Amino acid sequence: MMRRRTPPPPSPLPQRDGVDPVRVRLPAEGAWATVRDHLVARLAAGASVIDEMLDAGRIVDAAGRPVSRETAYLPGMYVWFHRELPDEERVPFAVDVVYQDEHVVVADKPHFLATTPRGSHVAETALARLRRELGVPTLGAAHRLDRLTAGLVLFTVRPEERGAYQSLFRDRRVGKEYEAVAAYDPGLDLPRTVRSRIVKERGVLAAREVEGEPNAVSRIELLEHRHGLARYRLLPSTGQTHQLRVHMSALGVPILGDPLYPVVAGPVAAGDFRRPLQLLARVLEFTDPITGREHRFVSPRVLRAWSSYDEWAE
Repeated sequence: MMRRRTPPPPSPLPQRDGVDPVRVRLPAEGAWATVRDHLVARLAAGASVIDEMLDAGRIVDAAGRPVSRETAYLPGMYVWFHRELPDEERVPFAVDVVYQDEHVVVADKPHFLATTPRGSHVAETALARLRRELGVPTLGAAHRLDRLTAGLVLFTVRPEERGAYQSLFRDRRVGKEYEAVAAYDPGLDLPRTVRSRIVKERGVLAAREVEGEPNAVSRIELLEHRHGLARYRLLPSTGQTHQLRVHMSALGVPILGDPLYPVVAGPVAAGDFRRPLQLLARVLEFTDPITGREHRFVSPRVLRAWSSYDEWAE
């Protein structure tokens, strides 16, 4: 009989700037004498930073009591602390809420804003912003969009319901439609369905196509074209990292503003908002697993390279 995993206790620390505290569970086995010894070995911050946090009472146990340098190591114990937030360049574009009820929030994310805290993007993320602006600290993301991609993202209000909404994406029960602007190739036969195997290695910026059983499927359609540019509808039926960007590049029409495909130019520098990737999550459609409502949301955003190419390219 499978044993149920005991859920962690609630955090004794409040959010800060819409960002949850870090939770660390001490391993069941270990030779550390104190909590401090384990944190020094486990975290990259270093002994001096850990000691400073302990001395300041910034690391606490499940009851909210400060952990000291002498607190004994207890297997399975939880501790919490707030990490120091990095200096972040503010993304000067708003997150627009297109729908909100007691269960979900659907937001229209701008280019350059990460969906959830990760790496150097923490408070300047759609999730942290919405928590602050809406006053909903329990808000969580049901899925993610790339930082450089704009468009619709689904967030959940109640933590106990998040799994039901995440399962929609896992089980491919969400209709997703993207729009992109790229070069027009009159020799490219569209519409077509692209199938390939895509892998993304940790620490490597770009994903790549490899031989093997396809794990990425995208339908590519031409909407219209003019002056050497085209507007495309992209319909992914799988959700591999950078899938649409990889498939468009493989067809010889990489999405305008893409810093990785086909040539890896490196990450977009913080504060460089000049040429947003011309990829938009236009449509999100699903049946609400809690209420049974049929939802269809459409982003009103216009990709700048299509509406004013000269303005986008300057």
